Amino acid sequence: MLTRRVLLFIRAKEVFMLPAQRMASVQPSYIRNILKATQGNNVMSLAGGLPDERLFPTRLLDNAARELDQNIEVYQYGLTRGLPALVEHLCAENNLPSDEQLLITTGSQQGLDLICRAYLNPDDRVLAEAPVYLGALQAFQLAQAKVGLIDATSKGPDLDQLEAKLAKGCVKFFYAVPDFHNPTGTCWSKATRIAVAELLDRYEVALIEDVPYRQLRYSGEHLPLVSSLMKGDFFLLNSFSKIATSGMRLGCVQATKKLLQPLITIKQASDLHTALPMQQMLLSLLQAPEFEGHIASLRHHYGQRAQALANALISQIGGRLTFNEVEGGMFLWARINCVNAVSLAQECLKNDLAVVPGQAFWPEGKAGYQAIRLNFTRLAPADLEKAVGRLSSAMSAL
Repeated sequence: MLTRRVLLFIRAKEVFMLPAQRMASVQPSYIRNILKATQGNNVMSLAGGLPDERLFPTRLLDNAARELDQNIEVYQYGLTRGLPALVEHLCAENNLPSDEQLLITTGSQQGLDLICRAYLNPDDRVLAEAPVYLGALQAFQLAQAKVGLIDATSKGPDLDQLEAKLAKGCVKFFYAVPDFHNPTGTCWSKATRIAVAELLDRYEVALIEDVPYRQLRYSGEHLPLVSSLMKGDFFLLNSFSKIATSGMRLGCVQATKKLLQPLITIKQASDLHTALPMQQMLLSLLQAPEFEGHIASLRHHYGQRAQALANALISQIGGRLTFNEVEGGMFLWARINCVNAVSLAQECLKNDLAVVPGQAFWPEGKAGYQAIRLNFTRLAPADLEKAVGRLSSAMSAL
């Protein structure tokens, strides 16, 4: 029979091993979890935001790897801000007056996490266009922030809603993906960009502008960054996962020196610095004369696939769903007219197809309309047609 002292010890240990309270508000990533289900040879995935590994610049990567031995210092500890040569190159590319306005991160997701940890207190208010990129939702939930949702339109966020919520005051950030929004694929109009910049300046709210898909434009005109139109504070997040390789896990944050310093302090405590060999390889890629041709190739292939997916949806599914064709990025957002999105995603898995239901892009407890997000960059056009056939069969089964 257990003594009272032993029972007290067991109960104390149980309490000690409980997760922190902030974990209660964080929902797991549907997308990361569903990757397990897509590992089988027969499963086709329209779910994750995956680039096509067959289009990775492997020859340039091989050259970059061979050049590492010429820079033996990259195998040593380095500066938290990033590899100096890479920081200098990116500052020049982005016309930044000082290398103290840029921080290299382990993917742009880390940049968002650092911003949240540096600037958000529990119950601080953040606004975001709904539906919301799932990684951003998780970062805000982990910071215990209150996320206010602004409805998305075909031209960007609903400006009346945005102004009404800004006017209430006490908003810390507005988080946005203006170029080929994840998950909807929408590209904000120039008029919307100007209006959002003016509203944020007027109400003195900082912008977190996330632009991982900006270089993947397949049609339409090049538009200015929203942050470039502002006078006030902003953070600009960028990623190299979509144009180099996703496995390198490299991104960067641009902001003023004053705004970046708290992020650097937290990164020092978090991981010291992003892996230097990966940074050196990225620098070699960016400096290679052939790299612009690689990006042009991505635009060509992904543009064809976006059109192939749209054509297949129209021909095989027709009026059972509606969508707007996209000008760039990696996703097409389809509203469903006939079935429940979560049930459809489950039925698709029975048909060896993975899709993401729209509800994954709303905070838990918030009702999202019936939609699915479809990725078109991973599969070739012929495979996209097959995947849509499986989607059609799943819809018919329901």
